[in-house]
Amino acid sequence: MISAAVQGEVMLSLKEKDKGIIQKMLAAGCCARCVLRFCCISVQAPYKQPCQDTLGQLQAFVNNTEGKSTESAVTEENNNSQDAAGSEEPTSKRAKVEVAEEADVCVLCLGVLQHLCDVTQAIKIADAVKKEDYELDTLVLSISLPAQLCVREHSCWLHVKEQVRAKCGLLAKDDVIQVKEAFKWVMQDLLGKELGGVAVVTKSALEVSVGFSHSETDTDCHFLAATCPDCFKPTKNKQSVFTRMAVVKALEKIADGKFLKHSPCPPSRPRSSCTPQDIQCVHMSVFVAGRYNKFCRSLPQTPWLIDGERRMESSVEELIAAPVLAAFRADGFNFSSSGREDVDVRTLGNGRPFAVELLNPHRIRLSPDHMKKVQQSINESSDKIRVRDLQIVSRDAMSRMKEGEEEKTKSYRALVWTHKSIQPDDIIFMDDIKDLSLDQKTPLRVLHRRTLAVRQRVIHSMSARFLDAHHFHLSLKTQAGTYIKEFVHGDFGRTKPNLCQLLKTDTDILELDVESVDVDWPPALPD
Repeated sequence: MISAAVQGEVMLSLKEKDKGIIQKMLAAGCCARCVLRFCCISVQAPYKQPCQDTLGQLQAFVNNTEGKSTESAVTEENNNSQDAAGSEEPTSKRAKVEVAEEADVCVLCLGVLQHLCDVTQAIKIADAVKKEDYELDTLVLSISLPAQLCVREHSCWLHVKEQVRAKCGLLAKDDVIQVKEAFKWVMQDLLGKELGGVAVVTKSALEVSVGFSHSETDTDCHFLAATCPDCFKPTKNKQSVFTRMAVVKALEKIADGKFLKHSPCPPSRPRSSCTPQDIQCVHMSVFVAGRYNKFCRSLPQTPWLIDGERRMESSVEELIAAPVLAAFRADGFNFSSSGREDVDVRTLGNGRPFAVELLNPHRIRLSPDHMKKVQQSINESSDKIRVRDLQIVSRDAMSRMKEGEEEKTKSYRALVWTHKSIQPDDIIFMDDIKDLSLDQKTPLRVLHRRTLAVRQRVIHSMSARFLDAHHFHLSLKTQAGTYIKEFVHGDFGRTKPNLCQLLKTDTDILELDVESVDVDWPPALPD
């Protein structure tokens, strides 16, 4: 191994075989950092020093002037050229390898590692993060590059492949350091410093995305659509079929000869650098769970819209989410619960488990006392609902709530009307019914949003309390997912058996309450 360094600069761990790569890539118009990438330098320090310093070291290494600066390397090369004029030694022994100066804009990274990877760019990214005012300890930096960089990378790889093969074998594309990695190596310390010591790591809840575009070379990859058409299929959500993934797939399939017929090797020299896009900051979701009671028979669980028009003033979802959203300074939310009640059904007892997924929260930590204040704010905002056990939970814990939708039991109390006059003895038999199996065809009232199917459900127990000749209270413990209203009125025979059949008269449900949802989640909190 041969190493070269200018005083005060980082050592470059270069090998003899790298000389040909360095010469060809600099001559082609690649920047010093891209040369390091193709020399498979995986140590971060060389990428962090100024490009001009690295260029000087590369030139010195190629010309065997280890330990000398760029200027001295060039001077020595000029002197050697003059001496060679009067020498009778063979040219191969006396001539130094000529190395081109670094191009104005790198043909490979299109200026990303050359002009857009410094303190100025770090300040821009830091300012974007500061503007969002996140509560953060760490962040992960994500880079989005133009798809045509893949084509240029492939072209340069073909350009130096033969040189490497002649020296020592093969240069695998996977061995080349990716532009994204090199960019992160340079930027992470600069960005962390600008953010006051925030650690830029490989995995974090906060993702800061930096994107670049280069309209001048947009057409570089278009020839691939004709040579590998199966790799480029239009999709509704993509503005262009030339996505990075599609281009990479096509490059894996195309033969070297066919590629070289359509794409210059080395790549053509660009006139301008990439253009930075808007910096995007997104924090992973935070989940807040609890249980709610609903005391009103005119409040839907979620906003009730028909043909774009709101039918009810508010909803359980909105009453709960608004204070939570404000406390965590989130951009939006998704509401879910263990089942749902109809607009005219109350939820009593210990309430129904729910969770709010907070999208891009800017605050992620609230103390138990602060959470209690948020809960109090919800409860004081309306007498239609009440919330308990409000707490932050993990994404994985959400599965406990979903399990309860089909696997757990629920208890109900219904006020039932009968067409035929009844006596207490007419309904006493229901107290003895256990584990009654039902076949429930999708109810007509939900057929617009649920698939047509026959679902088997179980009523585990029932009890009836006589009120008068045409009314009684019916208590039921059922498998989750049972349609209670349809069991009572039969839904034109779509639920079998039903209460009409059992009592041999038309029956209907006047009022319905959920008395318990038997899901032991989230954990109960002390008052």
